[in-house]
Amino acid sequence: MKMELRKTFQFEAAHLLPHLPEDHKCRRLHGHSFMVDVVVEGECDPKLGWVMDYADIKQAFDPYWKQLDHYYLNEVPGLENPTSENVAIWIWDRLKPALPLLTEVVVAETCTARAVYRGA
Repeated sequence: MKMELRKTFQFEAAHLLPHLPEDHKCRRLHGHSFMVDVVVEGECDPKLGWVMDYADIKQAFDPYWKQLDHYYLNEVPGLENPTSENVAIWIWDRLKPALPLLTEVVVAETCTARAVYRGA
C-alpha cells in the first residue's frame, strides 16, 4: 500500500528579492514565518505500519533548518535570490540524497502564498 507522509517545519527569516524593481515591496528587506512541508511517498511496511519514521525526516532536514532559521536568506550560499521557489529548490537539492522517497517540497511564505517543487 502506497502512502504519502508530510512533515511540516517552520523557520523565521528575512530576505529581499534583489532582481525586482526598486519600488516593489518585496525588493525591500522584510521577514516571514516560513512553513516547509517535506513530503515523502513509498510503500507502507506491513510489519511496522509506516513508510518511514517522521524522526528520520526531521533528522534529514535539521541541518538545513539550522542554516535558515533566524538568518538573512540572501547571505545563505545558493539563496542570493531567495524567492519561495528558489528556497524550495535549495531544500530539495540538499534533502533528496538523504531522503530518496522525497516527492515534494512546499515552501509557504504566508498562509496564502506557497511554492511547490516536485523535482526536476
